[in-house]
Amino acid sequence: MSEAVREVPKKERPQFSNIHVTQLANYRLPLAGVVSFLHRISGFLMFALLPVVLYMLELSIRSEISFAYFQGIASHWFVRLVTLALVWGYMQHFCAGVRHLFMDLHYGLDKDTARKSAAGVLVVSLSLTALVGLKLFGVF
Repeated sequence: MSEAVREVPKKERPQFSNIHVTQLANYRLPLAGVVSFLHRISGFLMFALLPVVLYMLELSIRSEISFAYFQGIASHWFVRLVTLALVWGYMQHFCAGVRHLFMDLHYGLDKDTARKSAAGVLVVSLSLTALVGLKLFGVF
């Protein structure tokens, strides 16, 4: 009546460990991770350039002479490029923030929906940035 108990060999489980900064070039983040990373970068960009934005705002509303000076500064191609970077930062941060709010409400938490919403954030933020960039550089 007794049967020999057959032992099933155990599978080796993969070892996971944190990656180092030097290994980031070899690591491929999923799209949701890229959006999360860009959300942090855009937030830092907006924070770091806040003094520039406040200075430009102050120049634009102080007087007519300072507004003319502001127009001269704002017409330079480099300032327009920095402005476009700020616009991208705001659009990316806003769209990713809305995505995170929906995720906080437990919508779109599964892998496929999270990937689609991350792709949507990238498409919407880059499209809006491109439209503002076209307006900023005088295409229309």
